[in-house]
Amino acid sequence: MDAATYAVEAKVEATHWWFVARRRLFARLIERQRLERNARVLDIGTSTGTNLRLLKELGFSNRQGLDSNEHAIRWCAEKGLGEVKLGDVCDLPFADREFDLVLATDVIEHVDDDVKALQEVYRVLAPGGTAIISVPAFPSLWGLQDDVAHHRRRYRKNDLLEVIRRGGLSCSDSFYFNYLLFAPIWVARQVVNSLAIRLNSENEVNTPMLNRLLTWIFMVDIMTAEVIRPPFGVSIVAVTVRNASGTG
Repeated sequence: MDAATYAVEAKVEATHWWFVARRRLFARLIERQRLERNARVLDIGTSTGTNLRLLKELGFSNRQGLDSNEHAIRWCAEKGLGEVKLGDVCDLPFADREFDLVLATDVIEHVDDDVKALQEVYRVLAPGGTAIISVPAFPSLWGLQDDVAHHRRRYRKNDLLEVIRRGGLSCSDSFYFNYLLFAPIWVARQVVNSLAIRLNSENEVNTPMLNRLLTWIFMVDIMTAEVIRPPFGVSIVAVTVRNASGTG
């Protein structure tokens, strides 16, 4: 992402509806893994620290971050969210089988070789360990945020599952989420694209009242998406494992 985009995210991620509700979803998925709080956890693509904030709140003491951008690392350090190394998801600077849990949320869409990225996740994940992966969904939703975040692609669920399989991981669960706001977001992005409106980030488009409303909608969304399994959504999340045998 551009420096200005990082600056916007750093300012809003603690309270913005998208980050707040998404952390709630990830927290639920993490808690189901029944990990000890001294488990080795890696957050790949920390950006300005939204997942590190979550891991800190959940009480994980052995957490490590990685990002390819020095602006992201600086923001995480200023917030006191833990150690973040500079590195590439396609060439992780960690030993084989080092982590019990890996978060790669909204990361692999940024790289040319998403299979290689997940092969690296597999490599550093301990046998029996879990990786939680999320990506933006549906190419038709391409918009300003994809451009400023330097995305390479958006996914459909079957495409993501194939990349996960080729990366060596086994998917235990996957579903679309942010389905309730799919249509409004699609319309908004068509308007922004057609009018060539330029912003540093879509996260700038917010007010306190709108933030409260969208937080409520998104909270309902993440509580229901896993149950009703909608056939569409703005994002996809997958819970994957490296089998205890060490094979995918």
